Amino acid sequence: MIPTVTITDFKKLKVHELKRLKTCEVFADGEYLFTFVNAQTGFIREQAKELGVLGNPIKGETIEEILVPV
Repeated sequence: MIPTVTITDFKKLKVHELKRLKTCEVFADGEYLFTFVNAQTGFIREQAKELGVLGNPIKGETIEEILVPV
C-alpha cells in the first residue's frame, strides 16, 4: 500500500528528508496531485522515467511554459 501525504506536509520536507521518504501519493484538499517516487535503485529510476515519457504527451506543461510572464 502506498501512503498518502498532504501537499502542506510534503512542502515542509528538506532535501535530506525527501531522500528518506517512501514513495507516496500527494494530495491537496482531497484532490490527487502527484505520486512522489523515491527511486532507490537504478532500475526503479529507469522505470519511472519510462512511465513519465509515456505520460508527458497526454497532459502537462514544461516549467518554462508555466513560468512564462503574462
